[in-house]
Amino acid sequence: MNGTIRVGNLFGIPFYIHPSWFLVLGLVTWSYSSGLAAQFPQLSAGLALLLGLMTALMLFASVVAHELGHSFVAIGQGIDVKSITLFIFGGLASLEKESKTPGEAFWVAIAGPMVSLLLCGIVTAIGVTTPASGPLAAILGVLASVNLALALFNLIPGLPLDGGNILKAIVWKITGNPYKGVTFASRVGQIFGWVAILSGVVPLLLFGNSGNFWNLLIGFFLLQNAGNSAQFARVQEKLTGLTAEDAVTHDSPIVSANLTLREFADERVISGQNWHRFLVTDDDGQLVGAMAIDNLRTIPTALWSETQVKEVMRPITESTTVQSDQPLLEVMQLLEQQKLSVLPVVRENGVLVGILEKAAIIQLLQSRTQPNPA
Repeated sequence: MNGTIRVGNLFGIPFYIHPSWFLVLGLVTWSYSSGLAAQFPQLSAGLALLLGLMTALMLFASVVAHELGHSFVAIGQGIDVKSITLFIFGGLASLEKESKTPGEAFWVAIAGPMVSLLLCGIVTAIGVTTPASGPLAAILGVLASVNLALALFNLIPGLPLDGGNILKAIVWKITGNPYKGVTFASRVGQIFGWVAILSGVVPLLLFGNSGNFWNLLIGFFLLQNAGNSAQFARVQEKLTGLTAEDAVTHDSPIVSANLTLREFADERVISGQNWHRFLVTDDDGQLVGAMAIDNLRTIPTALWSETQVKEVMRPITESTTVQSDQPLLEVMQLLEQQKLSVLPVVRENGVLVGILEKAAIIQLLQSRTQPNPA
C-alpha cells in the first residue's frame, strides 16, 4: 500500500503505518519532552523524554480513535473497512464503498470529529475533577487541546477532510446527486488549500518568517486530494448506469474447448490474431478455462491434431470473473485493486460474454467526454 507497513489488526481492520509517521512521532516526542523539561526543571532528561514519547503515542492513539469512529459507523451500515492508515497528516480509514444515502454518508463523516470532541471532553473532565498537577496536568491539557484541534481542523468544509464529506452529504441531499456534492466539496477544499499555501508563502516572502511552513504542506495536501476527489467524481458520474457488458471487447478471444490444437493454431494463431491468451468455452457457451499461446509449446507438434484445447487449458475460478450486469464503476475499482488489465465477463448462468479490458473503459470514458457533433 504505497510503501506503508502493516502492523496488525484493530478490531479486525488491517492497520498500516506510513514511514513518515515515524518521523512525526520523533518530532512530536522531542517537542513535548523539550517543553516538559523547560516547564518542569526538576524532571530528569530521561523522564522528560519518556513522558514526551507517552504523550506522542497518546496523541496518535487519538488519531486512531478518530478513524475508528468513521469505521464503526461505516461497518454498522454494512460497509467493509479495508484498512486504517497513519501518515504524516493524521489518519485515513479506507472504506470499501460509499454510503447508500446522504444521511448515512453524513453520519460516517461526522463520527470522527464527534469521537475527537468526546475525547477532549473526557480528558478535560479528568483534569478538572482529579487532583492532577505538574507534568500529568500538562499532558492532559495537551491531549484535550489536540483532540479539540483535530476535531475542528477536520470540520473544515472541504474535501478530503471530514467537513468536506459532511458538505458533500448536504449538497447530495439538496440536489439528489452525490457527484455534485463531491464536486462542490472538492472546489471548497481547493479554496482552503490555496488559503493555506498563501498563509505560508506570504509571511515567508514579506518577512522571511518560515513559521507557517506546515501550512504549505497542508495546503498542497488539500489541493492534491481535493483535485483527485473531483476527478474521480467525474469518472463516477460518466460510468453511472453502465455495466460490465457495456465495455466488453468486440470479437473477444474465445475458442471452443473441443477444438484441436491444430485447429486452434490455424484459426487463431496463424490467422494473424494478436491475442496471447484465449478464453475457452464448452458446448453451452460457459466459461471453462483459459488457453495461452505458450501452452502450445508443451505439446509436440505431431500431437496437435489429436489433442484438444480442453486438455491443455487451465481452469478459471469464479473469483477471476465479473458478472455482466455488475456496475462498470465496481469493475474499474476491482481492476485497480487487483492490478489487473483484463477480466472475463459472464452472465448469471455462466455463459461467457467476452473480455473486459481496462483500456476499453478508458476509451468509453473518452467517448462519453467528447461533445456530440451538431
